[in-house]
Amino acid sequence: MAAQEEISGLKDQIVDLQSQLAFQEDTIQALSDVLVRQQQQLDSFQESLASQKSQIEELAADGEVASERPPHY
Repeated sequence: MAAQEEISGLKDQIVDLQSQLAFQEDTIQALSDVLVRQQQQLDSFQESLASQKSQIEELAADGEVASERPPHY
């Protein structure tokens, strides 16, 4: 009888471990999905920043960017 109880206990432990593993796999996948979305946003922000930087450089080269304070100061 003790052997059957031990086997039953081991089976329960295996089921618990399998449940924990499934939960961890789901959590890892969710975190991975979030990371992918954040990387896409970061890439988009970097592209936007580069575009704005080039626009500012073009304006500066054309002399359209004033280096003086506006008259209301």
